[in-house]
Formats: sequence, C-alpha cells, structure tokens
Amino acid sequence: MSGLSIFLMVLEGLAAGIGVTILVTLASLALGVCLGFGLALARQFGKLWAVHALIDTYCEIMRNIPALTHLFILYFGLASIGLRLSSIAAAILGLGLIGGAVTCDLFRSGFAALPNGQREAALAVGFTPLQTIFDILTPQALRIALPSLGNYAVQLLKDTSIVSAIAAPEIMFYARSMVTSSFQTTLIYATAAGLYLLLGLPLMQAIRVLETRYGRVKA
Repeated sequence: MSGLSIFLMVLEGLAAGIGVTILVTLASLALGVCLGFGLALARQFGKLWAVHALIDTYCEIMRNIPALTHLFILYFGLASIGLRLSSIAAAILGLGLIGGAVTCDLFRSGFAALPNGQREAALAVGFTPLQTIFDILTPQALRIALPSLGNYAVQLLKDTSIVSAIAAPEIMFYARSMVTSSFQTTLIYATAAGLYLLLGLPLMQAIRVLETRYGRVKA
C-alpha cells in the first residue's frame, strides 16, 4: 500500500471516534458549567456555614484526585456494587463533576471581583435579592470569567483523550486499538494529534469571538 493509502486508512479509522469526542466534550462542559455556577452561587451568597464547608470539600476532592481515578471509580467501582454506567456516561459524569469544581472557582472569582456597592445599590433601589444576583451581578461575573472558561473548554477537549482508558470509543480509543494491530505507531498518534488540533481550532476561534464581543480581552 502507498503512504497516502495508509494515511487515509488511519484517518478513516480514527474519524470513527470524532463524534464521541465531541459528545463527551460538550456534555461534560454543559454539566460542569451548570454545576459550577450553582455551587458558586451557593458558596458566594449562601448563609449556611455547613453548605460552604461541603462545597469547599467537594472542590478540593475533585481538584486534587486525578481525573483518571474518578473515571475508574465511576466505571469500575460502581459496577462492582451493581451500579453499571456505560463508558460514555461515566466519561461525561466524571469529567463533568471535575468541571463543576473548576468552574465553581472561576465563577466565584467573577463574583468576588465585583464591588460590594453594586449589590447594596440594587437592593436600595428596589431590586429583590434574586433579581440583584441574576440581573445585575451574574452578567458581569460571566464576562469576567469568560476567558478562563474558554481555557477550561479547550483543556476539556484535550482531556477527553483519557476516557479511552474506560473503553469510551473516542479518538484515542481507536488510536490505541489500531496501534496494537499495526506497526504505524507514529503515523497513528500523529494523525490523532492532528484531529484534536482540528477540533480545537474552531473551539478556540469561537471563544475568541465571545471574548471580543462580551468578555475582557487584552489588547
């Protein structure tokens, strides 16, 4: 076979995992952002010390235990006690729960950067506490957090490569399978890297557009 034929064969084999890579990225990103935003609200504006302690503990656990360990617990650990998740569900849940801890800190930083006087002024002119949080503070906090959220989204796309360890059929899963049945190691992994790059470039461009339109962009 010619070099081009081999490359096209490798590309076709790896392309089978693109859909799962995108699915895991978007679903775990949505889960992480929604969870993180909710936790940030509870941590920033909640009054109960016990809730603050639980959120802080959750974030520390998720940030300081390797992501692969979380995936193994969800996929293999839960199966050992009769709770079976598919590899894709475990990947989305695992990365999403970790993302919740990461984005919680990002949103909290956004809220913390706002002057306290804004909340007091909004309440003084008749806004309810919920209106103040969601109509006044949240849009500004999101704009502040947007660049960091964009970096997290790109990192998440790259982190999906580890879910092949629990047999989620994404790009690296097919790459590892092809390597074990051929001697084209360099070509296969280089092609996989190229596919991640091709997926990441549009994501990074979309993030730049959002930052230019809504976020804080350094000149």
